[in-house]
Amino acid sequence: MRRLLPDQFTIALVLAVLVATLLPASGDVSLWLSRLSVVAIGLLFFLHGAKLSTDVVIAGFLHWRLQLFVLVMTFGLFPLIGLAAGLFSPWLIPAPLYFGLLYLCVLPSTVQSSIAFTSIAGGNVAASICAASASNIFGMVLTPFLVAVLFTTSGSIGFSMDILLKIMEQLFLPFLAGQLLQPYIGNWVRARKSITTPFDRGSILLVVYLAFSEAVSEGIWSRLAPKDFIILIIADCLILALVLAATSLGGRAMGFNRADRITALFCGSKKSLASGVPMAGVIFAGQSIGAIVLPLMLFHQIQLIVCAWIARSLAEKS
Repeated sequence: MRRLLPDQFTIALVLAVLVATLLPASGDVSLWLSRLSVVAIGLLFFLHGAKLSTDVVIAGFLHWRLQLFVLVMTFGLFPLIGLAAGLFSPWLIPAPLYFGLLYLCVLPSTVQSSIAFTSIAGGNVAASICAASASNIFGMVLTPFLVAVLFTTSGSIGFSMDILLKIMEQLFLPFLAGQLLQPYIGNWVRARKSITTPFDRGSILLVVYLAFSEAVSEGIWSRLAPKDFIILIIADCLILALVLAATSLGGRAMGFNRADRITALFCGSKKSLASGVPMAGVIFAGQSIGAIVLPLMLFHQIQLIVCAWIARSLAEKS
């Protein structure tokens, strides 16, 4: 039963939404918290760059077929499923939530959980580190590009080069600075997980609180019915199931060994809350992003529960 319970971070996310619902930030408080979030997210991506070992990246990229497979699943198959879901959205789910599902589908893979589940299941850990990291690096460009193409096609928000430049300025440049300093501070940062992890999660919680504060002010809860949440959970489960099946069958079709198939399964089926929430704040700046990140928040918990069960099952069979 404990396997089905939410983790502490998910509980914290729910509390952030509840606080935003009861005490939404507004006026000067919202302004100062927004400025703080920009700084916090910049530091978050700086730390991501500082923690990533360059040697691991180089070694992992030598297994280019596996890396390419994960990227195709993450930025190819997922978006196609998101577009297919749009065929049913006019009858089943409000447009803002559908665009949240579509945004979910263009995000990069997770890093920490992908590596952790790969390790538990007995997969290729070095390759998973590279695959998950590469997904996030490429995602800084591919995610806004896919938003530009898919959201415009779907009749949603427009997109401009200014948004891409903001992504580069607020996310990629801090990441690059961290990567350049990695040889000097990487070991220090990696050795202080007890400090960096709360900072990582605190930054995301701040963005979630601000997003839902704005959404509450615009009446998000009055526009969403209970059935919308049920449909959203079902949609998240179906998307995850389809991609898990595709990565499992695709890994076999590619002739990967067992360790590499496990890596492909976990790295190719995940979506990153840690990257998705901050990027939403930049890509959809000036718009209400509460409904945009809600499908991602639900998907986060679903993928943790399902993939934890799969990882333990694979470990028992090894």
